[in-house]
Amino acid sequence: MQFTDQHNEIRRTVSQFVEKEINPNVEEWEEAGIFPAHEVFKKAGELGLLGIHKPEEYGGLGLDYSYAMVAQEEWGAANHGSVPLAIAVQTDMATPALARFGSDELKREFLTPAIAGEMVTAIGVSEPHAGSDVAAIKTTARKRGGDYVINGTKMWITNSTQADYICLLANTSDDQKHQNKSLIIVPTSTPGFSTSPRLNKLGMRASDTAQLFFDDVVVPQRYLIGEEGMGFTYQMMQFQEERLAGAAITIKGLENCIRDTVEYTSQREAFGKPLLDNQIINMKLAEMQMEVESLRAMIYRACEMYINGEDPTLLASYSKLKAGKLSNSIPTECLQFWGGMGYMWDNPVGRAMRDMRLTSIGGGADEVMLGIIGKRMGLMAR
Repeated sequence: MQFTDQHNEIRRTVSQFVEKEINPNVEEWEEAGIFPAHEVFKKAGELGLLGIHKPEEYGGLGLDYSYAMVAQEEWGAANHGSVPLAIAVQTDMATPALARFGSDELKREFLTPAIAGEMVTAIGVSEPHAGSDVAAIKTTARKRGGDYVINGTKMWITNSTQADYICLLANTSDDQKHQNKSLIIVPTSTPGFSTSPRLNKLGMRASDTAQLFFDDVVVPQRYLIGEEGMGFTYQMMQFQEERLAGAAITIKGLENCIRDTVEYTSQREAFGKPLLDNQIINMKLAEMQMEVESLRAMIYRACEMYINGEDPTLLASYSKLKAGKLSNSIPTECLQFWGGMGYMWDNPVGRAMRDMRLTSIGGGADEVMLGIIGKRMGLMAR
């Protein structure tokens, strides 16, 4: 991956935003269980950070995905996972299909303000009984005149209590399950839409997550993204950006765990010497850094394939799976070297362990990634 001055400028801008606008507020937002998405997104939008790879005619920068990828890597340097996750939902989960397949009218009404940070978005796919099994969703959108009437529920939806609209996957016919789904924009101000109270999560404490309810929600059919019945396909395409973004976000967070642990173990003495002087500790930390660098290389290679017009599905799955496994192992192993201090709620490595645990679950669980990889290898169930 060859980086230009513009790549480096985006890195610098995001890094400064994280240090100025996010990190000083993390403790307050974690305690509150929510962060002010409209306020934060508006500031990010003014800097062009929410539409890096979106079309210029709708307010984006019109750059390729490699520029968005370096931004996601820098967002991950925040001292918690909540805001980076919320931003990734806005840029790489709820808007890619809209930017690619939406009508000009729909993009001007919903994509432009999302890029500007004037609207907060959410992606409505998962349901209580259908997480990674996207084809099993039951939410329906039935035609009535020129409208869709939507009924159903969505679960574990990030940004949901502050979102201005949902990019919703719903069944629009009784056709075969991979051909009966459509993506539809649903403004949250529409009568019949409601959310549960914020869900009480293990991690991502400042990210507002809730269950969504659609009770005869009526939206015009012009809010359909692309073609009816193509929603499953669009969502599978949308997943590739989601998985690359989700993997990229982990890089700096994992490096933060290693850096903080090196600093702590170099100062903490036990049995007459710094903990870091124990070979088992310094070698383990060195191995962790090597693993993070291998993840970075894999993500960069997947990104190159994507911007060159090649199918990134396999490498995106590798990257997402590797990121999930390292997000489980590195914070846990680092926490062990902190001893009792690692078990305190406000410990940064402990927070990373809780926040980053989601990497193996959201956007397709590790087992789904292994299934995709196995399928590409020809390892079909007999």
